[in-house]
Amino acid sequence: MRGGRGRFAGQVAFVTGASSGIGAALARELGREGADLALLARRTDRLAALAAELERGGRRAVALACDVTRDGDLERAVAAARAALGRIDVVVANAGFGVVGPLARLALDDYRRQFETNVFGVLRTIYATLPDLQRARGRLVIIGSVSGWVATPASSPYAMSKFALRGLAEALGHELAPHGVSVTLISPGFVESEIRRVDNLGVLRAAAPEPLPAWLVMPAARAARRIARAVARRRREVVLTGLGKVAVFLQRHAPWLVARGVRRFGVRSRGEPR
Repeated sequence: MRGGRGRFAGQVAFVTGASSGIGAALARELGREGADLALLARRTDRLAALAAELERGGRRAVALACDVTRDGDLERAVAAARAALGRIDVVVANAGFGVVGPLARLALDDYRRQFETNVFGVLRTIYATLPDLQRARGRLVIIGSVSGWVATPASSPYAMSKFALRGLAEALGHELAPHGVSVTLISPGFVESEIRRVDNLGVLRAAAPEPLPAWLVMPAARAARRIARAVARRRREVVLTGLGKVAVFLQRHAPWLVARGVRRFGVRSRGEPR
């Protein structure tokens, strides 16, 4: 990690869902690029270990227990981050999980649970940090998904939540530009993560196997480097993975072809881990 140098030197990044996957990898990358870190998640043991790792590399880091679905948690975390680190310049709204399954097997509560984390959790994060972002003329990062462009059978709750985030990011990009705040939407394809081993109740099934072949999955560290570069440049949107880029390109320019492919080859979402 580079002491006082780097694209985020002198800045403080506030990262939700920082205990694993993209959130943890991005925290490490922002630390390497000079940022101090406020790390948020429910699993405080993992956060404490990551904070200690960052501090050994010369960064300041604070681990904050936070559940983005609970009113008040984000405001308390923001106050603690300000007290410990002095400011907030970059906000990464990353916390999320995926509810999957055919519509006929799901209930309204499944959709509510999905939106409570993936959409309202992002909104809670933004409301709590917006004054800091406007003061700093900072950067807001929303972690979406290629599923926010391309929806497959048995993925409607997750796809709906990520489509909603794409709309939110586009609208806020216009709203916050006069305040000097950039909004970057990250739309990952298959990236190394625990999300495919989390069930519809948000519980990690640690023994569940990774359902995808390794060659399809981008390492989280590589994804984090690309995200950090895009955020530093204040890019509007970045799609991660080659397959993800192809899927989004085809959905933009030949949606009929995507629909035909999904139906012809029986493409479906992953199953719920057990």
